[in-house]
Amino acid sequence: MKVILLTELRGKGGEGDVIDVAQGFAENYLFPNKIAQPATPGNIKQLEERRHNIAKREEKRIADAEAVRAQLDGKPVTVDAKIGEEGQLFGSVTAAQVADAIESQLGVTVDRKRIGRVNIKQVGSHEVEVNLYRDINAKVVVLVGVDTNAPEPEAEPVAEEAVEAEPTAELAEEADAE
Repeated sequence: MKVILLTELRGKGGEGDVIDVAQGFAENYLFPNKIAQPATPGNIKQLEERRHNIAKREEKRIADAEAVRAQLDGKPVTVDAKIGEEGQLFGSVTAAQVADAIESQLGVTVDRKRIGRVNIKQVGSHEVEVNLYRDINAKVVVLVGVDTNAPEPEAEPVAEEAVEAEPTAELAEEADAE
């Protein structure tokens, strides 16, 4: 059965595309959810009249997706998870956790369904793909159990203790000398 898509249908096409789908899929899912309408001669004629507006909306969606990709691509996101021995996680990191971390740390709202396969069960740095619109994808680096600031604070107190230890040793030597 031929239908005209009213919104994007992932994997099938975008707004205004005429696609061929199973009749049951169209009648039970696409039509009730207002994702598509039947491709009758009258609807196709209306579609031709709306092509200009659809093209403008498509350009805006692509520009928005490119802007979001510029904000996300290659950026690190930290996800908190319970870590067991030898870097094993209790459970795994889910797409919802990654979406929440992106929203809280980068300020970009991403639908969890748009996040690629997340199969993170180890501590470390993992690259996750986020589908923004059709073929526009961004890669986010998900850090699990990795503190980017942890090595610096540990190094500073050690240096301070070493500085404090030297004057104490000198004072002890002076006290012994007296």
